[in-house]
Order: sequence, then structure tokens, then C-alpha cells
Amino acid sequence: MLLPVASKQTPKGTCLEAVKLAIDLGYRHFDGAYVYYNEHEVGQAIREKIAEGNVKREDIYYCGKLWNTCHPPELVRPTLEKTLKTLQLDYVDLYIIELPMAFKPGDEIYPRDTNGKFLYHKTDLCATWEALEECKDAGLVKSIGVSNFNRRQLELILNKPGLKYKPATNQVECHPYFTQPKLLEFSKQHKIVTVGYSPIGTCRDETWVNVSSPPLLEDPLLNSISKKYNKTAAQVALRFNAQRGVVVIPKSFNPDRINENFQIFDFSLTDKEMKDIETLNKNVRYVELLMWSDHPEYPFKDEY
Repeated sequence: MLLPVASKQTPKGTCLEAVKLAIDLGYRHFDGAYVYYNEHEVGQAIREKIAEGNVKREDIYYCGKLWNTCHPPELVRPTLEKTLKTLQLDYVDLYIIELPMAFKPGDEIYPRDTNGKFLYHKTDLCATWEALEECKDAGLVKSIGVSNFNRRQLELILNKPGLKYKPATNQVECHPYFTQPKLLEFSKQHKIVTVGYSPIGTCRDETWVNVSSPPLLEDPLLNSISKKYNKTAAQVALRFNAQRGVVVIPKSFNPDRINENFQIFDFSLTDKEMKDIETLNKNVRYVELLMWSDHPEYPFKDEY
């Protein structure tokens, strides 16, 4: 079970306490990123729990991400090394390309011109991947993967001449309203683990969320099934993906929710319930990233 530590800008100490609690509850897999601005707190929490003797470093599985402005091969290792310095860890367990869209390199996370238009950069996913492979060979990361890649972009890596390591994971939006059956099947065929973000839906912030799709946790079927098992709709949604072999990463800084999201291993959905939930698929994303839809490598134009 995984706790993502995504944040626009959490209050100081919030992430630290959330990760420490999660470790105490049994979480071992943590999903972070440079652009979440809280990796220093994640690293501190992990180190404190190791010092207390609660866990060993090898018990923790940390995923970091390469941001869009750092795609050029010569920037990949320095960016990962910066993450390691922030975390104060010797290695990360998984390092992934966060998005298949390169932005203009520089200090700006979201580079724009004087008119407010995003500044893109030539994207060479194979060259970026080769730099990640070198980081793995150097022992800075145990496994490497991708996020938000469609089938064509995955095939670009898989068919790359001289490929040393195929992507271990592809992190994508995945929940009962957006079940991703074709991409899941393709990934299974190539032994790529699917990690599902927004597995219980997401917030209703219209600046970046597609609110035309209704709130997942208000769904009548999920709530009906939840009553049968004395669970919540969120727990049913998480269990659904877990039974499909999808790694779920529900985000929360709320102690009760962090605990609740972990309680999905004491019940199983029937085959009929799984099939019924599959029919909820609306094939509509919550996270469309339309502000970057004019990027040549915008991943959501293709069917999957």
C-alpha cells in the first residue's frame, strides 16, 4: 500500500507527520516528487523512523520523479542527485519520468514567455531514458519507470535499439470511472506494473480538474457495495483496483483517512461486484492537463 505525498504547498510539518504516521500504520511505499516541495520532510520522516528502529531502509520503497524541465540527458543525473540530497538518502527505489512532455530547461518549474504561453523543449524520450538507465547502473536508483505515457510512448521505449532496462512501472490515472482496460492489458503483456493515481477520484478544483465527471465517492453502486462489507466507497474503489493488479496511491494528509485507506486487505470483492464496478467506466479523465494539450508529446490525444 502506498501513500503519495503530492502537495501544492502543504503547511510546514504536515507531510513529515503524515509519513511518520503512515509508517507506523504499515505503509512502506511512498510516492513523491521534486515539484511537490516536500521531499525534505519525507526524507526526515523516513530517517527518523529508521533511527527509532521501526523500519530498515530496505523496508521503505520511495518513488521520485523527473520533472519536465529536466529531460535533457545531461540534466537527469544531477536532478536525481539533487533529490537524493534533499531526501538525505543514498538511493531511491523507483525514479520515473513524470510526464512525456519536455519543457524549457531552467529554474522555472512552469516556464512561460512574456505572453504567458508555456515554453516547451524538444522531447527525446529515448535519450532521457538512456540517462535514467545510467543512473540505475550507477546505483542511484533500483528501478526506473514512467508516468502518464500512452501506448505509443511506451512502445517508443520498449522498441528502442540497445534498450537495457524496460520501464518497471507506468503511473497513470485509474479508478472505477476511468478503468484503462486497454492500457492495463498492454502493460501486463510487457510486464509493466500499472500504478494508479487518483484511485478514489480527486478534488474539484476547476483550474486543473475536469469536473464534468461526477464525484466518484458519491457513486450509488460503490456506496451500496460498501454497506455490505461495512466499508466506505473509497475503500471499495481501492479494493477494486488492487484486485485488478493495479498499485493504488490514494493521497491524504488526514490521519483518519490515511488509516482508512490502508484497511482494504480484510475483504474481497466477488467476481460479479468486480464486473459491475467495471461497467461504471465513463472513459473520462479527471486529470486532463489541457493547459499542455498543444505539446507535441501531449499523451492524452491517443485512445490509450
